[in-house]
Amino acid sequence: MRYNIPVYDINTFEEYKNQGIFVSRFGYYSKNHKHLHTAHRHSFYHLVYFTKGSGKQHIDFKRFEVKPGLIYFMIPGQVHSWDFETEPDGYIINFSKDYFSSMLLNPAYLDHFSFFSGIPERQVLEIDGDTAQKLNYLFEQILKEGIVQQQFEDDLVRTLLLQIFIYVSRTHEKPAGQSGNSYSHTLLKNFLALIESNYVQLKFPKQYAELLYITPNHLNALCNDLLGKAAGELIRERIILEAKRLLINLDLSVSEISERLNFNDQSYFIKFFKKYEETTPDKFRKQNTQ
Repeated sequence: MRYNIPVYDINTFEEYKNQGIFVSRFGYYSKNHKHLHTAHRHSFYHLVYFTKGSGKQHIDFKRFEVKPGLIYFMIPGQVHSWDFETEPDGYIINFSKDYFSSMLLNPAYLDHFSFFSGIPERQVLEIDGDTAQKLNYLFEQILKEGIVQQQFEDDLVRTLLLQIFIYVSRTHEKPAGQSGNSYSHTLLKNFLALIESNYVQLKFPKQYAELLYITPNHLNALCNDLLGKAAGELIRERIILEAKRLLINLDLSVSEISERLNFNDQSYFIKFFKKYEETTPDKFRKQNTQ
C-alpha cells in the first residue's frame, strides 16, 4: 500500500554530486536507479536528453514518447515515471534550487525559460540536428568536469548548463517574460508561487489578492492578459492536478484524498472534480490505472 508519493532529494544520488548537482549518462543512471521508473517527485530541477531508446514517460498525467533527440525539463514537485521499451541512453542532470544562486544576480532567471514553467506540454521538446550537436558537446564537457577536480569547475559547469538552456530556448521559443510589463510578470510569478504553497488552504482568488496587496479584479485581469485564464481557473487547475496525482499514484480512498485537499465534504469534492473533469474521481482512477 502506498500513502505518499516518494520525494527524492539531490543527496539521494551517491555518484558525482558537487555543490548541488548530479550528472550522469542516462543508460548507467537508469540501470542503477530502477526504483525511479515508478511515479515519484523531485525536490530539485531535472532534465534528460535522450540519444537512444524508446518507450513512454509521464509528467503530471501527460504521456510523451521517448526517442532519440528528445529533451525534457522538470521543476521541483512534479510527478513523473518512465516505461522503456528499448534500452535508453543519453544524459541526465539534476540540480538544486539554489545551484545558480552564487552566479546569477536574478534569482528568478530560470523562470524566463518556458520549459521551466511546470506545464508538461512546454517541457518536452525535440532537438534538431544542428542544436543536437551543440548539446552533445556541452553535455560531454559537463561530464568531464565531473571527473576532474580543478579550480572553478563548478562555475564552468554552471556556464555550460546555461548554454544548454539558451540553445534549447533559441530553437523553440523566446524565454518567457522577455517582453511586456516586468511588474506584471513578477506579480504573476508571485501569484503562481502562492498557489503552489497554499492551494490546499486557500481556494479563492480574493484570498490571494489580499496576500498580493491588489484587488481581485486586478488579479483576474492580470491572469487573463498574460495567460488567457481567470485567477480562479489557475487555482482550480492546481487542486485538480494534485487530486489526480493522489488518485493515480497512491492507495488512498476518495474520502482520504478529499481530506488531504481540505474539502470538508466528500460529496462536494466529487462534484468539484466532476464539474471540471467531466468524470468522477473513481472513474478517473479506473481509466488511468488499467
